[in-house]
Amino acid sequence: MPLRKRKAQLRTRAGKAAVGGYDAMDARLPVSELGRQLLRKAFPDHWSFLLGEIALYSFVVLLLTGVYLTLFFDPSMMENVYTGSYAPLQGVRMTQAYTTTLNISFDVRGGLLIRQIHHWAALVFVAAIAVHLLRIFFTGAFRKPREANWVVGVTLFVLALLEGFAGYSLPDDLLSGTGLRTAATIVGSIPVVGTYVELFVFGGQFPGNDVIPRLYAVHILLVPGLIVALITVHLMLVVYLKHTHWAAQGKTNKNAVGSPAFPQFTAKTTGFFLMVFGVLALLGGLAQINPVWNYGPYRADQVSGNAQPDWYVGFLEGALRLMPPWETDIAGHTVMWNVFIPTLVLPGVVFMVLFLYPFFEKWVTGDRGEHHLCDRPRNRPTRTGLGVAAIVFYAVLLVAGGNDVVAYSFRVSIEVMTWILRIALIAAPLLAFALTKRLCLAFQMRDRRRLTEGEETGQVTQSVGGDLSESHRGLSPTDRYRILMRDVPTPLELPAEGPVSRGRRLRTVMSRWYYRDLVDLPVTDEQRSRIAERTAPPEPVGEPED
Repeated sequence: MPLRKRKAQLRTRAGKAAVGGYDAMDARLPVSELGRQLLRKAFPDHWSFLLGEIALYSFVVLLLTGVYLTLFFDPSMMENVYTGSYAPLQGVRMTQAYTTTLNISFDVRGGLLIRQIHHWAALVFVAAIAVHLLRIFFTGAFRKPREANWVVGVTLFVLALLEGFAGYSLPDDLLSGTGLRTAATIVGSIPVVGTYVELFVFGGQFPGNDVIPRLYAVHILLVPGLIVALITVHLMLVVYLKHTHWAAQGKTNKNAVGSPAFPQFTAKTTGFFLMVFGVLALLGGLAQINPVWNYGPYRADQVSGNAQPDWYVGFLEGALRLMPPWETDIAGHTVMWNVFIPTLVLPGVVFMVLFLYPFFEKWVTGDRGEHHLCDRPRNRPTRTGLGVAAIVFYAVLLVAGGNDVVAYSFRVSIEVMTWILRIALIAAPLLAFALTKRLCLAFQMRDRRRLTEGEETGQVTQSVGGDLSESHRGLSPTDRYRILMRDVPTPLELPAEGPVSRGRRLRTVMSRWYYRDLVDLPVTDEQRSRIAERTAPPEPVGEPED
């Protein structure tokens, strides 16, 4: 009995201490207000919104496994003779970085499993960010008020590419060393200052003595710190700006509908994190990746066959292989356009377009309102066509990064394969754009036919005279709402009077090109007014609704 009373007293004291601590914090910080907002935040239920969570949880796995690997990895480029347990390489001279990578793989308990989970998590992390950005692009979730979050997301993607390349280069094996040799050539191709930058990065002429330790510092300190900071900013903006959502009954451009953060979303996302971790652990245990012991240590006079980098930087390799051998001699100095343009100019232009696209589309539409409803990609055929064309452009460059393997597999010469891919790099994106746009318009026509004729039942009726006809049933309210609830800008028009600047003419031409192709839906005036009301932007804070 005294023991029970003692436990009850301790429980009471602990409760009072917790309440007192909370009151003390709440008196100094907005704990209650923030807690109330966070716990009741609405999270959408659609599967496409889980892509960002895959990226987040892959990064968590990267951090956990990376901390374990740092306990055993030594980034030194000092050479020694290998005496570890992997017999084929015993007695071979190699750097300490490669030696410790082998030790992690063969001598550290669980080291190979953790190393492979880390590598798979890196691939999934970059892929999830890329697919997440595509989802945001195709649904128009980058529009006001989320332009800043789009910029943060693209920056995260760039940092993920840099982080992946730095980690890929750390083992100092023959494959990653070949990638560093390519990186040294890219840095050296920068006009005027390229040689000095290369000497600084590598600590002398390639391969130098400092590049692995410097990449190690970048990989475990600088870039992860930036990624953590940007993820924090990204999540804060998501909470503040709310999620977008797909058009459905009760979901308009003025509200946010979904499951509350606690307890529904918390339970779902915890289970999803465990699923992501489990899949990555399964891949790490069963699917071999980056077997550095097969490549051997890096030597500047050797290169491995079929040497291709990880997929996320494969487009740079492809651009290098497709670029013609253009060089210019200026005052005794050679400018290597064949390296500078495909590896520095091209990525710079691509990412600049990604950063600026939300502002470009706003300029084309002249739209200044907020958007919280996701677009169906078919309702924005030009934007969807541009996105698919960009994917095809990247795919051609990725295939070109392994043109030697492709040429060998199809028994054609590398020169023929290179010219095929050069033509495809220009023709394939244009064809993909045109085909995607026509498909989007065809899907719009199908939606129109479903609204007017209804859904096919699959039953065929034959009349007494022998005529055959299909029976239809009306659409469900959910399907009808989803089809009708679209917000597509009308093309801008030139003013009827007065002078018109060239900028205004260009803007009008671009607007017509973007939005002139559209299939009208059969709606009444009453339905049109309801659609306009539900897709109208929310009223600015402080201004009453009409």
